[in-house]
This record gives sequence, structure tokens and C-alpha cells, in this order.
Amino acid sequence: MPHAHAKHRQPAAPHTGVHNTLPQRLDALDGLRAVASLGIIVTHVSFQTGTGWGWAERFDYFVAVFFALSAFVLWRRRERYAARGWSRYYRSRTARIAPAYLVCVTAVLALLPSAAGVSLQQVTANLTSTQIFWPDGLAPGLTHLWSLCVEIAFYLTMPLLAIAVDLLPGGRRVRCLVIAAWAAVSLGWAWLPFVANADSDGINTQIWPPAYTLWFAVGMLAAEAEGRVPAWVQRAARWRWLWLGLAAGCIWLASREWFGPRGLAHPDPDEFARRILVGGAFAACVVLPFVFAPRSRVLESAPLQAAGVWSYGIFLWHVAVLDLVFPLLGIDLFSGGAINFVLVWLATVAGTVVVSAAGYEWVERPGARVVRALWPVREDAANTQAIAPAHRAVTSTESPA
Repeated sequence: MPHAHAKHRQPAAPHTGVHNTLPQRLDALDGLRAVASLGIIVTHVSFQTGTGWGWAERFDYFVAVFFALSAFVLWRRRERYAARGWSRYYRSRTARIAPAYLVCVTAVLALLPSAAGVSLQQVTANLTSTQIFWPDGLAPGLTHLWSLCVEIAFYLTMPLLAIAVDLLPGGRRVRCLVIAAWAAVSLGWAWLPFVANADSDGINTQIWPPAYTLWFAVGMLAAEAEGRVPAWVQRAARWRWLWLGLAAGCIWLASREWFGPRGLAHPDPDEFARRILVGGAFAACVVLPFVFAPRSRVLESAPLQAAGVWSYGIFLWHVAVLDLVFPLLGIDLFSGGAINFVLVWLATVAGTVVVSAAGYEWVERPGARVVRALWPVREDAANTQAIAPAHRAVTSTESPA
């Protein structure tokens, strides 16, 4: 999932009161993106090797982590974006997402053997990141990009939501109530008539963007609460093992047969709503501790910081790399076995990290410069000076799914 690298960090201010509004230094979130990208690989390796491990399949909840992280970073910057102009926001998102995405999709469709038979419709859908809206729009090596379609929809609509809530009286409390209500209502998405009959025409409307509102709301509410929580909440956020245990409990719960279908079986509306609800709880358990108590020696380590920089590329490329790993290792698809799982996961991670690191230097960074050159935006000096200092000190990364 995409992230912007604007190295304008300031040291974190000490949090001694409920209303400390200075943004914190959130290097740990960069490392958290790395963990999330590696976790998503666990899910796809589990499916492809046929291990049958329900807990591994539910590592797809790291998509919820990506959604929450994106929403958190973008929502905490919304006043800054509004002051500088939303056109700059859209240019930033395009520069971060489009170059690597277009190169990945083009390369996979042109070179991956399993994608040789794709239709013109699939090519068009994937190049425009609209594949979830087309019948049979998902293509081999790119099936996981459905979540990026959802995240792009959030990017497109977030300014509209920001403008709307800022027109409401009542300030932060009202904004939080609106966001929470929006998330709660979205849990009814799967019961809408045209959604309940999903897949009847080759389009899975169950995974359209409104279904995942709760996952984005976790990040938005975290942004509203950042720097404003009582000291006891900050202390509780430092109990890392507690939150890790709760997150593991969410994975275990969602992996039970009685909770909902495993594998790629289509869930009923109530099963889908439960899956979304528990996924939101998982994202909260993973993300919130590092929002309210942001320092982490592990997540701020050099390897995870580097992987965090490459995490968008890791997300983009890992399914295509996984497709090539099986013949390279001489392992059959769905052959099962813990050893096969470990070998395939390690090889996929190694190959994906190499491709992603190269892609970051040769595609993502120069591609972003090209977009900025082709899409000039005028800096409004008056608006820029009006931005509160608290919105100038921003975290370095943003992520999509």
C-alpha cells in the first residue's frame, strides 16, 4: 500500500496531559507497514500451498491495518491539505500510487505466464484499478489488487468527507460521532439486495468500498484522538503483549469454522459483517498502541524501516513473485505441508523485497518526480502560512492496500 515519504519530522513532544495536540513522531508506523506487508504474504502463501491453516488465511486482516494506517495519516493531515489546496493532495496521491502500479500491472500482464490468456476487459480494468467493478475483472498475478481499488476510492472521497464534517457545528466530538455512525451503518452493506446476491453476474459487490468503512474509520478516529488521550491510555498502549494477544485472539476467532466460511468461500451477509467487525478490532489492536505510545525499538529497527519504505512495492509484486516461486522450487500448488509453506514464504519474501527495493529506486521515486512535473500546482503562500504548526510536523509515510 502506498506511502508518501515527506521527511519533515520533529521530535515527539512529551505527553503529559489529555489535550497535548502536537503530532508525535511515528517512525514505528513505517515498521508496522512492513509487518503488515509480510503478513499479507502469509495469507497468500497459505492459500497457494494448501496448508489449510485457518489462522494463516486470516492474516488477510493486515489489509485492515493498511486501511487504518492510510486513514490515520491522511486524516491527521486534512487541515494541512485543505489549507494548501486539495489539488495538491490529489497530485500527491497520484504521484505515490500511479507509477509503480502501472509498471507492475503492465509487467505482470505482459510477462507472467499465468496471465497469458487475459481478456482486453481484464487489461483495461486492471490498468484503471477498477477491476472490482467489472465482471471477472481480477487477473492472475494481480488478484490481490482488489484492496487497492478500495483504498483508491477512499483517497478520492476523503476530501469530500473532510469538507462535509468541517461544515458541521460541534468540532471534534461531532466529527467523531459522524465517523463512528458512518462506520456502524456500513456494517449493513452486505444485506443490501444487490449485494446479498453478489457474484450472480460475475461482480462481487460485497467487496465494494463502502463495505470497509469501519477499517478506515479506525484510523480516522485514531487521528482525532492522537495527543488527546488520558495518561492511563498511553500507559495501557505500552503493554505491547496485551495488544498482541488481543490481535491474535481476533485472528483465532475469525479462523473458526463456526465464525464463517474459510478459504475463498463466499460468506453470508451476517458472516461478512462479523468478518469486517473483527477485522476492525484487529486493526485497532495493532495500530492504536503505536499511535498513543509510538516508540518501538523493534518497529524502528533499520530492517523494518527499510521494508516499510518498500512496503507498497512488496504489496504490489508479491503475488506475481509467488506465482514464479513454485516452479523455481519444484513445489506443486496446493501440495500442503509446513516445510513447503516455509520454503515458499521465505523465497517469496526474498524475491519480492529485491524487486520492491529496485522498483522504489527506479520506478517509484523517479515516477513521482515525473507526475509532479506534469501536474504543477500553485502554492498559496497565505494559506501555507496559516497552517497550524501542529500540522507541519507530519509522519513520513502513508499507506494504501
